[in-house]
Amino acid sequence: MSQPPPRSQSRRIRCVVFNAALGPLDYKVPAHLDVVPGQVVVCPLGPRQILGVVWEEDRLPSADVPEHKLRPILGVVPVPPLGAPLRRLIEWCADYYMAPLSAVARMALSSTAALQGGSTVTEYRLSGREPGRLTPQRAQAMDLLIDQQATIRELAEIAEVSDGVLRGMVNAGLLEPVTVDADRPYPAADPRHAVPELTPTQAQVAGRLVEAVAARRFVTFLLDGVTGSGKTETYAEAIAAALEQGRQVLVLLPEIALTQSFLARFEARFGVEPVTWHSSLKSSERRRAWRAVAQGRAQVVVGARSALFLPFAALGLIVVDEAHEISFKQDDGVRYNARDVAVMRGYFESIPVVLASATPALESLHMAASGRYERLVLPSRFGGAGLPDIRILDLREQAPERGHWLAPPLVEGLRERLAKGEQSLLFLNRRGYAPLTLCRTCGYRFQCPNCSAWLVEHRLSQRLACHHCGHEVPTPRACPECGEPDCLVACGPGVERIADEVATILPEARVALVTSDTLTSAAKAAEFVAQAENKAIDVIVGTQLVTKGYHFPDLTLVGVVDADMGLEGGDLRAAERTYQQVAQVAGRAGRGEKPGEVLIQTRHPDAPVIAALASGDRDAFYAAETEARREAHAPPFGRWAAIIVSSEDEAEARDAARAIGGTAPRLDDVMILGPAPAPLSLLRGRYRYRLLVNARRSSEVQKVIRQWLEPFRFPQGVRVAVDIDPYSFV
Repeated sequence: MSQPPPRSQSRRIRCVVFNAALGPLDYKVPAHLDVVPGQVVVCPLGPRQILGVVWEEDRLPSADVPEHKLRPILGVVPVPPLGAPLRRLIEWCADYYMAPLSAVARMALSSTAALQGGSTVTEYRLSGREPGRLTPQRAQAMDLLIDQQATIRELAEIAEVSDGVLRGMVNAGLLEPVTVDADRPYPAADPRHAVPELTPTQAQVAGRLVEAVAARRFVTFLLDGVTGSGKTETYAEAIAAALEQGRQVLVLLPEIALTQSFLARFEARFGVEPVTWHSSLKSSERRRAWRAVAQGRAQVVVGARSALFLPFAALGLIVVDEAHEISFKQDDGVRYNARDVAVMRGYFESIPVVLASATPALESLHMAASGRYERLVLPSRFGGAGLPDIRILDLREQAPERGHWLAPPLVEGLRERLAKGEQSLLFLNRRGYAPLTLCRTCGYRFQCPNCSAWLVEHRLSQRLACHHCGHEVPTPRACPECGEPDCLVACGPGVERIADEVATILPEARVALVTSDTLTSAAKAAEFVAQAENKAIDVIVGTQLVTKGYHFPDLTLVGVVDADMGLEGGDLRAAERTYQQVAQVAGRAGRGEKPGEVLIQTRHPDAPVIAALASGDRDAFYAAETEARREAHAPPFGRWAAIIVSSEDEAEARDAARAIGGTAPRLDDVMILGPAPAPLSLLRGRYRYRLLVNARRSSEVQKVIRQWLEPFRFPQGVRVAVDIDPYSFV
């Protein structure tokens, strides 16, 4: 029988309260309560109540308040305490990424519904009753809520109507209540359900992973395997080993769109789907998942980066799939990199971490070369499939027809695949129809009023949209500047325009447009996958969503419409990102028995990254990129940090940035550039200035920045954000 926690003699506790403006606060514990570090408690704050987490007093400084002035906590939330490894991770994240401790701790309690009592929730679904005459809003809801069940608020979002419309439908008997057990258990995964037959190389790698899981010690593996080499099947054996030990597993994926494909593969291997965690879950689903994780009943969780902070009761393995992906980097709030935080969670939990990728980040390869990570290699495709042939199309010599964007050899390749009944994929990482719309009469350009960015034409929705702040307007018939009708010209291609071109060239082809605008949910992603697998699609036109994770055996041609696009601008990781993106999308071709071909359109065939893609010499590219980084003192040989100053008042932002720049520390191991207007100088109505800190690897850059910024007190409208290890330079 477990012993009750020891009572505190002084009954004094230190709490991290969920208010970023406040530091840790001390409270006292009423005589009838017992608390331990990690316990979630309800604290008084003035006339209000606020959640807090009990912390070890010796780890956090706090104001020295006399004990007789301490207010008592109001209660203990009935959930398991946050474990010591998770608390250490929260401390590390707050320190490393220079974020408030409370902001990081809040990510661990990301489902407020999970903290509430009661084990049932009421959801609603269509009753099947004949509706009779309907208002337009009710008719819309009837159409959109088929096969849907959720709370009134969630159904209102799905149906795009108000809560009141749905409550009226409840009263009319068109929606019926359903009582759901909020804590019902998930089906148990069977580690021996469908054990695959691995190749000798896969078996060797899987054996090492299984050995590490059994040892229950921290080690980071870089699982470096070419596209189609069976990385998922290999690390699935480590998942099975963790399940047999009664331990939990976390698998991180970079995109929700990839989740559905992974779930199907997981179910085929283990007999059931894993628990999922991402922003599209209903609140009842998040509640159920969070509580199951905290109680140790969720065996395998597959989720987005935020799943890293879930309060696992018995974590035994972390897998980061497509670990090179930049979408693992959070760009607002707590600006953390999930790949690096996953490694640190593994360290604090004393468990192995697997970083899986066909195109690892240069930093990960450097860590493997230096012995910090253990590199495991899968050098060939599973089942004897060969890597695709890659050809470079020099657009200066093989130009598309006027008004078109696909070069003649690529058009011919599309025709050949359609004739053979095979599938093709065209990749362009630009959503919408055209990135710029202007008036041919007066030259007026449509710009976002909130951002220093052009509005992108989306012809399917007949809207002009900003991809930074979400501002949208209907596409006008006349120029708003000169009033001339039918004078607007679309400049440059987006994926919608490429899809239109394919429809013109191959009118009989069935074309699928795959972007974040079209795959807006896991269900739509699953529908796309099913259509592609059933050969109901001939040509896929898509953005980066199609570059990874998908396995279509009949897809034999990949066309990269504009390989140069990622090389534009001042991104210091541009070459690496371009290589990763193009190599990943190239890996979609020829994954079955039929050989694959990749055609890369470029105006710079001699660029090192394009030459490396053509030759397939990844190691030579990474070696050259490594030396360039070394000379520039860039990661992994140096450290970057960005300081972003913003305000709704341009002069206020500029003055604050200049004040910071004017007191920049002068140190031998730190170089500070700026301030300068950010490339995206207006974002969501805020004017932005940036400073870039470039420091040697050995420098304590966070300490330098804290001491530098601490004396400043800016007007209320000024925000100063620090981004450690930035990936975005806009």
